[in-house]
Amino acid sequence: MAFLSDPTFWVAVAFVIFVGAMAKPAGKLITGSLDTRSDKIRADLEEAENLREEAQDLLATYQRKQRDAIQEAEAMIVQAQTEAERLIQQGRERLEAVLERREKLAMDRIAQAEVQAIDTVRAKTVDIALNATRGFLADQLKDKQAEALIDAAIKDLPGNLH
Repeated sequence: MAFLSDPTFWVAVAFVIFVGAMAKPAGKLITGSLDTRSDKIRADLEEAENLREEAQDLLATYQRKQRDAIQEAEAMIVQAQTEAERLIQQGRERLEAVLERREKLAMDRIAQAEVQAIDTVRAKTVDIALNATRGFLADQLKDKQAEALIDAAIKDLPGNLH
């Protein structure tokens, strides 16, 4: 029992009692701190899960919007192609109408030129025939007879031309 008089023994016993007495409040303090930290970690995990779900929802929303935008763009392309084809067809129809009008106008001008050429040839022919007849009759007939024949021929000429 010599160890009872040893101060080291009593320091060790006091230390064990002190540690034993402090272990319960320190354990509660440490446990409370760990519980608080655990609750914070749990809250952070829940918040992270909520943020992940929100991100998933946003991703789905933007993917849906992207699909809608692509569909709308495709519809716009189809509409633009249809409109372009319609405008091309309309341009062709207008061009054909203009070409038909110009062809008709050219044909009318050609017909008018033909009529005018025929009239000019007839007039020249009549002039030549009259001049030749006058010259021939002047040489062959006497003055009075020639004038009477020329006047009769001139009267009959309009009926003979048509």
